[in-house]
Amino acid sequence: MNDNLTTDRPTFVTHLECSLTGERYAADTLHNLSRAGRPLLVRYDLDALGRAVSRDDIASRATDLWRWRELLPVRHTRNVVSLGEIETPLVPIPGSGGANVLVKDEGRLPTGSFKARGLVMAVAMAKELGVTRIAMPTNGNAGAALAAYATRVGIETIVFCPEDTPEVNVREIAMQGARVWRVNGLIDDCGAIVGKGAADGRWFDFSTLKEPYRIEGKKTMGLELAAQFGWSLPDAIFYPTGGGTGLIGMWKAFDELERLGWIGSARPRMYAVQASGCAPIVRAFEAGEEHAERWEDAHTVAAGIRVPRAVGDFLILRAVRESGGKAVAVGDPAILSAVDECARRDGLLLCPEGGATLAAYRQAVRDGEVDADERVVLFNCATGLKYPMPPADRTLDRHGDIDFDAL
Repeated sequence: MNDNLTTDRPTFVTHLECSLTGERYAADTLHNLSRAGRPLLVRYDLDALGRAVSRDDIASRATDLWRWRELLPVRHTRNVVSLGEIETPLVPIPGSGGANVLVKDEGRLPTGSFKARGLVMAVAMAKELGVTRIAMPTNGNAGAALAAYATRVGIETIVFCPEDTPEVNVREIAMQGARVWRVNGLIDDCGAIVGKGAADGRWFDFSTLKEPYRIEGKKTMGLELAAQFGWSLPDAIFYPTGGGTGLIGMWKAFDELERLGWIGSARPRMYAVQASGCAPIVRAFEAGEEHAERWEDAHTVAAGIRVPRAVGDFLILRAVRESGGKAVAVGDPAILSAVDECARRDGLLLCPEGGATLAAYRQAVRDGEVDADERVVLFNCATGLKYPMPPADRTLDRHGDIDFDAL
């Protein structure tokens, strides 16, 4: 176990809170959604936390996810699960993005995606609270992360995914110990199956935002950004948004850091990036709505953001609006072009969802939403190695005459 977890440190969770009504719920008790049917948020005694640890203490620790131990919900070190959750790097992409554009490359995390952040925390808390069987819908990467962490702590796992989920995702879920089922529908159709089984007492529902702790894992993206930017923040963040847990989590992290006095009041403009073939948040943002209706006939090459309905829709929209940001949609051709150009000009292989953030940034610059000299962070949520690539099928006969000028 790493140095950040060698001893129990105090945790400062006081209670859980309904994100819609503010109703309080007891900590250390198993919960799904609030009575209002909305996500629960973990609350901390930040005054006591600030007296116990400083940002200099944090800065002196090994740079992994668990350096933020006091700002996370796991009470006892014995319940922590880890596969080596590093602080992910900020990679410049001057060729395809510009001089001030950095990609936070989440593909470096265990199971190759940022889903590791949320699921490592949710599984640790499931272990702490005595859960023995979990079910979850997934578009791929979340199911892989759940399978890995749950298997590691001996929790039985059942995963449901749309039938067109990338083959590599389905196989890695199965190989890492979960039972995975392909469903003839979208992720919310899979979620309905999970919900029915949970209502029948067959398993605990681990759907996005239907338990309180995935947000706490995802908020470490915001905590890391603050530390990486010298306890300030970038001017804008472009985030691929399906369920939106990470965007919600980062917004929560920024608030907690300001309350601790570790950062100031300045915030990045938050851009929720969706695909034009599945853009319920964009439609609600443009209509001035607080909630997003289900997007029918959802389709996009970026499967990770093909989420027709998000239970945390109002939290995403609230963060975007409060930040002065925007919800933006980009088409599949622009997504694929961005992936191709970043690989060819900067050597960084983005996943399609990461490509969507680059395409959205370029669109925002063209529209005058973002200045080229502003500091911008794009999130690449998974390694591009998991996704189909164009064929490379040129061959060379070593026995024949070789035209070296043509090579």
